[in-house]
Amino acid sequence: MTKPELLVTAGTLEEMERLIDAGADAVQLGEQRYGMRLPGDFDLPMLEQAVRLAHSKQAKVYVVANNIMNNDVLPELPAYVKEVARIGADALVFGDPAVLMALKQAGVEMPLHWNPEMTATNYVTANYWAGKGATRVILARELNLEEVLAVKQNVKMEVQVQVHGMTNIFHSKREMVSNYRKHQGLAPNPSDHGKDQGLFLIEVERQEEKYPVYEDCNGTHIMSSDDICMLEDLHELLAAGIDSFKIEGLLKPLEYNVTAVRAYRQAIDAYAADPSAYEFNPEWLEAIEKIQPAGRELSFGFFYKEQVY
Repeated sequence: MTKPELLVTAGTLEEMERLIDAGADAVQLGEQRYGMRLPGDFDLPMLEQAVRLAHSKQAKVYVVANNIMNNDVLPELPAYVKEVARIGADALVFGDPAVLMALKQAGVEMPLHWNPEMTATNYVTANYWAGKGATRVILARELNLEEVLAVKQNVKMEVQVQVHGMTNIFHSKREMVSNYRKHQGLAPNPSDHGKDQGLFLIEVERQEEKYPVYEDCNGTHIMSSDDICMLEDLHELLAAGIDSFKIEGLLKPLEYNVTAVRAYRQAIDAYAADPSAYEFNPEWLEAIEKIQPAGRELSFGFFYKEQVY
């Protein structure tokens, strides 16, 4: 069998190198002006360094440009994507058709991964974007396993699913935390901007569940209170021939992400060696459970739920 790709996000060059050495086949990087919910901010010189480093280790770099594009960024896009292509990035992750128009204006071609977040829910729409040049669809995290398999069976492109980490449940271009502080007459707090602010949204009825909240240049983001973990049932997705498994490293320390990458690497390699004799090793999951943040459960996400839109 062809091994699926193990993909992870990284915030710095040092993190990227550690994660590749731990077993990642590819990393997602980007500049926050063009990409959303990135663990770090890679300008073009840093991206060029990242591509050289990753390729020296036989790994790939996917540049994320999946932001909700405003008019003011459109004039910059052609030059940006031209540079991304020049430095040798292995793919461009996009959601907005403006990115395709920018590529056309720049006169460059490169592999494209279509990621419209929660709206990548069916194979017909995915095949439409395949006709526009997309080579991969990044499926919505709200799809259950049956829906994921149906897309894989009918789509004309690679399929990527998230198998580990937190997910985004709300986004607004507004700076809602900062605006709330102003409304309350509180002094501006520089820590309101950034991913280490330690802010959570808590419901009155379920106070044990904490939803991380952070602001950056793209607005306000509210994240899930638990972490997807498909490690125990990864064989279901391996048997279906899913092309890429993503570990979302956002808001997690490096050692956690390294441990997760190693665990999934072991599972993928064991299955690829002999699918018929594959057995899940509980030690893979135990390594993650030992360092799982307190109060954040590991779950199967929506893989075994019937989602109602």
